[in-house]
Amino acid sequence: MDLMTGPKTKGGRGPMKTKALTALAVVALALVGCAKPGDGRMKVGFAQIGSESGWRAAETNTAKREAASRNIDLSIADAQQRQENEIRAMRAFIAQRVDGILLAPVVSTGWDGVLEEARAAKIPVVLMDRQIQTEKPDLYLSSVAADSVHEGQIAGDWLVRKAAGKPCRVLELQGTVGASVAIDRKKGFDEAIAKTANVRIVRTQSGDFTRSKAKEVMESFVKAEQGQPICAVFAHNDDMMIGAIQALEEAGLKPGQSVLTISIDGVPDIFKAMVDGKANATVELSPNMAGPALDLLIAYKKTGKVPPKWIKTQSKLYEPDTAQAEYDRRKALY
Repeated sequence: MDLMTGPKTKGGRGPMKTKALTALAVVALALVGCAKPGDGRMKVGFAQIGSESGWRAAETNTAKREAASRNIDLSIADAQQRQENEIRAMRAFIAQRVDGILLAPVVSTGWDGVLEEARAAKIPVVLMDRQIQTEKPDLYLSSVAADSVHEGQIAGDWLVRKAAGKPCRVLELQGTVGASVAIDRKKGFDEAIAKTANVRIVRTQSGDFTRSKAKEVMESFVKAEQGQPICAVFAHNDDMMIGAIQALEEAGLKPGQSVLTISIDGVPDIFKAMVDGKANATVELSPNMAGPALDLLIAYKKTGKVPPKWIKTQSKLYEPDTAQAEYDRRKALY
């Protein structure tokens, strides 16, 4: 079941009334269509960031498949990239007395309050694909995520090798401001290129992990560069790179050829761009975070044994030599 939690803003309702109606709608939706009490199925709520990218949609679809294969009743709330919607969804899940909550946090701060509520209700929470900042790490059971710093380092190391000692001016498209994955991917990339003096970031701005915003930002970058040589583009996810490629081509540039591209996620469209000679490399982020997370919850419910705080997923670099095979393989998964 998908829960749409975006607040209504039209129709002349005042802010307080709108918030109250939205919160009530989330709770009501959370209670519709789920497993009936006493049917023996484990019930889990998933507070999902949204569907801003191909990878995010794949994570949601994979979560549905993984839950079904384990006979788990999974309720999914699409927060439309708003933290307040995720918090409302979590409170709805708590009111529903689910057996566990999966949380993909849109930003890294501001979660302690609702996590305290989940703990008071004895509902374990597992973070997925992003981390949070808290002085109380016992508020959540575990996290399933890649090492985002390492992902950025892989991307940076690749670019340093490709630049081969030549001057390389880089345009960077960052993810959502305040998101742990954006902070960490930038940190890793910066650390990698700091090892050499020839590679440097000359412009950086958030593209909010979306194609449309990234295209807009890249258009402004190209205009601001005024003919200066652009060596490479680093995007914190593949969807932003697809938007950047469109902007570069419209400006008469040749991404994948005269402009190197490196991004992160491993969605089908970036492999298609590689096949077409418009992209150079991507670092894979597995969309299957839910499988390990659900297994954690199952084991914890059965044994009470606290799992490791971080279950790390693999990060792997892909280049054009395997792009066609990867594109064919991933089309069916995404």
